Amino acid sequence: MARILLTEDDNSLRHFLARSLENAGHEVLAFGDGEDALPVLNAGPFDILITDIVMPRLGGLELAQIAKEVRPSLPIIYITGFAAIASEAETDEGDLSQLLSKPFHLNSLVEAVDRALFSAQAS
Repeated sequence: MARILLTEDDNSLRHFLARSLENAGHEVLAFGDGEDALPVLNAGPFDILITDIVMPRLGGLELAQIAKEVRPSLPIIYITGFAAIASEAETDEGDLSQLLSKPFHLNSLVEAVDRALFSAQAS
């Protein structure tokens, strides 16, 4: 089981992803944007950050940068519906662990979480 911080600005998708990850046995704290997630990020340890790249106020790339300052080894899974932004993220983030382009199958997310956990345990 992992403790997951999830940020996604689409309410229905955020609730669906959180519920699905909880059904897979994980603890999920979900927020509508990076700014709302910041106090929780600073308050407690997380095993994985799953974040939408494009969100109001504080986007996923900025949130990930702050998260890496708090915990450099934190695995991050990016999700986005914008292919051009995904390409830019891959260029800007040399250590981009995983990227899922919307729409994605729920199994892809669960597999990405499993890979992130395995990679974190291996290092």
